[in-house]
Amino acid sequence: MPTQSKYTTVSIPISLSERIEKLIEKKSGFKSVSDYVTYVLREVVAMHETKEVPEPFTTTDIEEIKARLKALGYL
Repeated sequence: MPTQSKYTTVSIPISLSERIEKLIEKKSGFKSVSDYVTYVLREVVAMHETKEVPEPFTTTDIEEIKARLKALGYL
């Protein structure tokens, strides 16, 4: 049995909905205002999530690694 997705309702101004409808008429791939809004929100949330992920190394870490590699003769 396929798993059904759960949805919620989000209200947006009618004027914005109408603008999106006009936009998606010109663009293929979006079947509805909901599809478009879902896509945009996923992209925005993903951007915020990736900004919160700390960099693996700080600038200080990189400089220390370079100094160690230089001392070992690799740089």
